[in-house]
Amino acid sequence: MIAHNLGYPRIGSHRELKRASEQFWANKITRQQLQDAGRTIRQGNWLTQQQAGITLVPCNDFSFYDQVLDMSLTVGAIPKRFRPLLDQPDAAHQNADQLTLYFAMARGYQQDSLDLKAMEMTKWFDTNYHYIVPEFTADQTFTLLSEKVFDEFEEARQTLGTTPKPVLLGPVSYLLLGKEKEAGFDRLDLLDRLLPVYEAILTRLQAQGADWIQLDEPTLSLDLTNGQQAAFAKTYNRLRVQFPKLNLLLASYFECYGSNLNLAIQLPVDALHLDMVRCPSQLDDILQTDFVHKSTKLSLGVVDGRNIWINDLEKSQATIQRAVEKLGQHRILVAPSCSLVHVPVDLNSETNEQGLTPEIKQWLAFARQKLDEVVTLITLFRQPENAQATATLAANQASLVARRESTLINRSAVQARLNQLTEKDDQRQSEFAVRQPLQQARLQLPLFPTTTIGSFPQTETVRANRAKFKKGEITLDQYEDFIRAETEQAIRWQEAIGLDVLVHGEFERNDMVEYFGELLDGFAFSENGWVQSYGSRCVKPPIIYGDVYRPEPMTVRWAQFAQSLTNKPVKGMLTGPVTILQWSFVRDDQPRRDTCLQIALAIHDEVVDLEAAGIRVIQIDEPAIREGLPLRKDNWKTYLDWAVRAFRISASGVQNDTQIHTHMCYSEFNDMIEAIANMDADVITIETSRSQMELLDAFVNFNYPYEIGPGVYDIHSPRVPTIEEMVDLLQKATNVLPVRNLWVNPDCGLKTRRWPETTESLKNMVQAAQTARELVTESV
Repeated sequence: MIAHNLGYPRIGSHRELKRASEQFWANKITRQQLQDAGRTIRQGNWLTQQQAGITLVPCNDFSFYDQVLDMSLTVGAIPKRFRPLLDQPDAAHQNADQLTLYFAMARGYQQDSLDLKAMEMTKWFDTNYHYIVPEFTADQTFTLLSEKVFDEFEEARQTLGTTPKPVLLGPVSYLLLGKEKEAGFDRLDLLDRLLPVYEAILTRLQAQGADWIQLDEPTLSLDLTNGQQAAFAKTYNRLRVQFPKLNLLLASYFECYGSNLNLAIQLPVDALHLDMVRCPSQLDDILQTDFVHKSTKLSLGVVDGRNIWINDLEKSQATIQRAVEKLGQHRILVAPSCSLVHVPVDLNSETNEQGLTPEIKQWLAFARQKLDEVVTLITLFRQPENAQATATLAANQASLVARRESTLINRSAVQARLNQLTEKDDQRQSEFAVRQPLQQARLQLPLFPTTTIGSFPQTETVRANRAKFKKGEITLDQYEDFIRAETEQAIRWQEAIGLDVLVHGEFERNDMVEYFGELLDGFAFSENGWVQSYGSRCVKPPIIYGDVYRPEPMTVRWAQFAQSLTNKPVKGMLTGPVTILQWSFVRDDQPRRDTCLQIALAIHDEVVDLEAAGIRVIQIDEPAIREGLPLRKDNWKTYLDWAVRAFRISASGVQNDTQIHTHMCYSEFNDMIEAIANMDADVITIETSRSQMELLDAFVNFNYPYEIGPGVYDIHSPRVPTIEEMVDLLQKATNVLPVRNLWVNPDCGLKTRRWPETTESLKNMVQAAQTARELVTESV
């Protein structure tokens, strides 16, 4: 029985990679210093896993930005607009040039007369991780371009003194996760051109001494067409012939293999990974097939790689035992359910008992502790009388009992309110056709009203003052005086540049979910529980351990203060219940639906209080609602019914002339456009700039009846968009949507940006809106 891991967090235990990357982008450290930071993190990760007892330690799971982007660089899938960065004349600096190219593809590039837009970014399945979407054309070629996988294999081998397990995104999933950038072909048509590059990679790795290769094919968790299934069969039959001596481990996760199960068990691989957390039933499904008569090993992902609750070791033992009885120990590998990149690094770094009390902490396991759980499970099979393992098992069971019996978790008043919900509780006073003219009369906004999504740059000064307050170096009064000054400055600046609907800037907020979790009951917080969202962007998800309720108003005071400074409307800014749910580590002892509805009732109370305080526009952000969509279509309706209801409950308490906004970003909307309309928000703002307004097609084809703000510039890139390109995007929107329903805004919040680029971008955006108004007037 083999202990292995699918991947380890790459940000460092204290976000060392984030700091190094951002310093490099700001030209504060050299390229070599960035590379050194990455090397230190990688080597520490490898040794940590080896010392924990992991036999097959993964390599090539490290990334400076994103593993899908890594694969695009490796196979030479470079969009044509970035070719000038690739075709540098100095071959001696190939690696340096590739790093510039790599970050340009992720973040855009504006230098040396080049103005290159970043590649599109979207959610990685149903997680809050984002990946850079590969771009494919009909004449697409592939070539082995990057040496990363080979360099890191050798580095890991030298560090460990043993042979590591390279991790590669599989060729079929790589193509399926990409996008055709022109009509007339299917990206799977490119498979025959791509496979020779994968074969070259495997040939090199085998020559270096690789034994096991992990090929991640997570699209096997989706509903696939016959043609897509055939692509898998073709690919792995071909690789088996080419590499009969390599051990190929095929990994899918986040869901059952489902209708792809027969395909998966027939593929000629040496080990098949099962996500036993998301789909515990699939083991029994497999053990009832002729798989039991094959030699293929099973990798049992029994330790949750997506959440932070301790494993029920006794339950996992029983699962492993069922497999052992049918297959024997020699055919079993034990692992987390997926890469541990989705959980924080190490619970041992949590020393602040005010954030995580000892009672709650005993219920948790971060990445480092999940390695121990995997190894303990194997030890219990190999050495049933091992004293340390049996003591760990006993302590584990005691912690589970303590959690079930804890008085922290259940609140009878919250449960009673949830049980008393009726259909009327998710209804606005009137339909949108009645509300819209009332809101227009109250707000008196021009055509193409301009606004931002909510947050403004969190400068070093803002972060420093927050840190000083948390450390007790300044008083609450001093901290709030600073926040008031920042807020007033932001209001005055927005008035000066001519924005129509203002925001208070959110300077008092650390994170759009963490901030609300700190003010709601039923949440706990880690000190160093950081998880990568994209690139250098890290979040610290709250931990929902019990029933959720709002003890007192959360945002009213700051919204009311901001509104008192101006005659223009200031948006009340809230995070929606589904997003708070999705971006937290959620309790696993009740249905997610019930937890979400509890949060919705808390947000409902806040919305009502904001309106009573004179706030005329209230935004309830739901960027994660698409993210929560189940991977199998059979499960969509159940999820969408309760997710949409949760949003409607949040917004249902206001009058007709109070305008409710929502915001969504980096999602494909075709799948759920009817559900988005059913949310009954007066205005939706969405990300569309990287896709050049392609995402509007879903709204156009559906005849979306509400107002919509298609993002006209990409806030995840430091480049400043021109007035002309934003006008062009607005014209594309006016060609397909009613002018009176269009808003002008960035793609997302501006928290991660710097003021100089934000200032120029928003000035250009306001001018673009004015130009669009003039063009409409001229056409009339």
